[in-house]
Amino acid sequence: MDRRSLLRFAGLAALGSALPLSASEPDTASRRAGARRRTSRPARSSVGSVVTPNGSTLPLHRSGHVLVGHLVAAETEHEFAPGLTALVWGYNGGTPGPTIEATEGDRLRIYVTNRLPEPTTVHWHGLVLPNGMDGVSGLNQAPIPVGETWVYELDLHRPGTFMYHSHYDEMTQVALGLVGMIVVHPRVPKGPPVDRDFVLMTHEWSLPVGARRPDPGAMSDFNLLTFNGKAYPGTAPLVVGTGERVRIRIGNLSPMDHHPIHLHGLSFEVTGTDGGDVPPSARWPETTVLVPTGSARVIELVPTEPGDWAVHCHMTHHVMTQMGHGLPNVLGADLASVDERLSRLVPGAMVMGTTGMGGMGEMEMPVPPNSLPMKGAHGPFGTIDRGGMFTVLKVRDDPASADTDGWFRHSEGTVAGPADAARLAEDGIVP
Repeated sequence: MDRRSLLRFAGLAALGSALPLSASEPDTASRRAGARRRTSRPARSSVGSVVTPNGSTLPLHRSGHVLVGHLVAAETEHEFAPGLTALVWGYNGGTPGPTIEATEGDRLRIYVTNRLPEPTTVHWHGLVLPNGMDGVSGLNQAPIPVGETWVYELDLHRPGTFMYHSHYDEMTQVALGLVGMIVVHPRVPKGPPVDRDFVLMTHEWSLPVGARRPDPGAMSDFNLLTFNGKAYPGTAPLVVGTGERVRIRIGNLSPMDHHPIHLHGLSFEVTGTDGGDVPPSARWPETTVLVPTGSARVIELVPTEPGDWAVHCHMTHHVMTQMGHGLPNVLGADLASVDERLSRLVPGAMVMGTTGMGGMGEMEMPVPPNSLPMKGAHGPFGTIDRGGMFTVLKVRDDPASADTDGWFRHSEGTVAGPADAARLAEDGIVP
């Protein structure tokens, strides 16, 4: 039974996340003058400078002139958000796998151990490499048998943002989480230096309410959307400084869907794809970047307004968790008599959706085990009724000392509120 059916016939509703959040953080008075244009910047991006929120970076060690790493493909129990877990397939104990970070000109030697119940391979998505290292099962190599460790060796000829994923039984293995990101820094940096460099891998899953495993056969109605394997409120925020130059590398290995990723409170430029850099003359300002499935997009931005800014997929069902589909539209219907009859069968039950779905996160009703239907998080002004592919860009004047786990505190008079009757009259507005 899907989520809305449970709500209609069992009286279940989503409630706001009970995760504790620390107190609001003060808004500093000096932000306009000094913080927007920082006088000191860290060094240009180098290995170890990329942050994967909620994730990790693959440890590499040098053996002669080669950088060596180890990926282990295995089933693992993964938490998408507090209260929602599932058995997935991942690398090194998680999904996405650890970000592989190196420098143009490096040679990588990656060992891959297969602890899955079936064979696997790894494809190095976007990299130019010898044909026998491309990882397509049957075409470029035999699959890695269960229990064995194989090795890939490749030279990183060009910088950029790339991905890696299984290329054996992809319908199952990619859908269950065998994906990861690759960052190759340029040997000679070019363009303005960045202060922050983030990696976000988008993904979509079909996880029915109460299920233990995602359904790898799904082709539509994906009901769990994630950034770096997490659904809001499990997503970690991106913390940046006012006036800093920020790079965000977004990869999409979702089985079926593109994702229009929208950032509030600023504009940015698309500076690269998994095919390479976009020349400065070909860039233009945007607030939403479409990331097609099987692609990567790199954006750069300089936030000027401090605050807590939403970052999310703009497909509305992609910021909900375990939404139901294919149900009757009851919006505007008078179902009072149905409510009365239903409550006789299930005390406390009620019909949902006749006036919209807003506010359900504030209704203290139970939900089925291992599910997060419409369960957002408590924010500074009430429930943030979002889930799925949603996170927060926290822009602070001094991010090093700010309480970035708390909420932004707005200056007096800078928050929308009830209209004053005298002002309404003065401006000639009749409500």
